[in-house]
Amino acid sequence: MEWWEIVIRIALSIFVGAAIGIERERRSRPAGMRTHVLVCMGAATIALVEYCTVQGVILMPLGERTGISVNWGRMTAQVISGIGFLGAGTIFTARKKIAGLTTAASLWNSACLGIAVGYGYYLIAILGCILVITVLVTMQKVIHVNASKKVEVRFVHRVETIDFINRFFDEKGIKVLDVDFTVDNTSDGTNLYTNIYELHLPREITYRDLVITLSEQPNVRSVRTTNT
Repeated sequence: MEWWEIVIRIALSIFVGAAIGIERERRSRPAGMRTHVLVCMGAATIALVEYCTVQGVILMPLGERTGISVNWGRMTAQVISGIGFLGAGTIFTARKKIAGLTTAASLWNSACLGIAVGYGYYLIAILGCILVITVLVTMQKVIHVNASKKVEVRFVHRVETIDFINRFFDEKGIKVLDVDFTVDNTSDGTNLYTNIYELHLPREITYRDLVITLSEQPNVRSVRTTNT
């Protein structure tokens, strides 16, 4: 392999990693541009080493190859499995909610694309890069999915507030699948009610819209989404 082809492949791996990493960087994700560049470039380097090693064995005179076996793909296979520890480092749990899975997946894809670049599959690498960025940037906007959550509402003046909440749900087409009730007595003798709603939201309504609207009611003390 000529030196200029090695330079092209390493440079392309840097471009592919940077293109994916910039999108993660813009969203302030745990792994940004530099991490994706290093992962992609490292994977490309391993693929290049393996490619050159195998080619070196193949080009050896037949007599010198006696007893030498070549296992194509062993080194790059370790990249695919080994990237797992780095992906796991981007995943964290807060309030029983897992975050960072998308970034871990983008890192894994970055490694796969780096291997494709290292082996010289330029079309696969470039097309894969475009598709990964498309998925990260546009899929959530095109396909709207409301994650399964519950809404906790703490309020006073039960009759008046419940009437407001029910009217709001009816107007927006929000279906109540389940609701839990608790009552606490405050120091001033006022009852503080807590309702935890399990809801089905229509496509045009988000949990953010829901929380903002409910919090504007004077009797509502707090509103939050929860996964429990």
